[in-house]
Amino acid sequence: MPGLLGKKIGMMSVFSADGKNVPCTVIEAGPCAVTQVKTIEKDGYEAVQVGFQDQKESRVNAPLMGHFKKAGVTPKSHLAEFKGFETELKLGDVITVDLFADTAYVSVTGTSKGKGFQGVVKRHNFGGVGQATHGQHNRARKPGSIGACSYPAKVFKGLRMGGQMGNARVTTHNLQVLKVIPEHNLLVIKGSVPGYNGSIVIIEK
Repeated sequence: MPGLLGKKIGMMSVFSADGKNVPCTVIEAGPCAVTQVKTIEKDGYEAVQVGFQDQKESRVNAPLMGHFKKAGVTPKSHLAEFKGFETELKLGDVITVDLFADTAYVSVTGTSKGKGFQGVVKRHNFGGVGQATHGQHNRARKPGSIGACSYPAKVFKGLRMGGQMGNARVTTHNLQVLKVIPEHNLLVIKGSVPGYNGSIVIIEK
């Protein structure tokens, strides 16, 4: 699907027409420069590679620097590929937030906040021990039995247990577009998106 790279600015709230307070997220969507146009004849598939946020030349290696010079754009710090653009794009073209002017819903992909090591109650929504009596001492947030005691005498792979939580690629689908502000390259969407303020996200139609 066609889309853009963007940066999560933060959350705010707006009032709807019927007076309800609606939470929303503000995203700086683009502008993104076209750095490569892939074709079936040369690459085996059709796609458009775009770059977001300027980067110092001293931070870019020689192969990538040649890649950007061939496209006629300044070095970019983030690259992504998208398919299905309605208009034909060429190297060096700039795509702005106007891409979503007539879009009602978008999907946003980002890296969720890292939570570190968490137990089963927070990580998998376990209920904990319902009975606090009958000898219950200090196991209110424990997972309970994790396997059979006789056969099979092992713990099955994939069992929900405590461990690393967050810091994973997450996509939130069907987020309503509330407003497009082209003069500031801002996109206001309903609800929350994964990631911390300032993180890079992918917005797709």
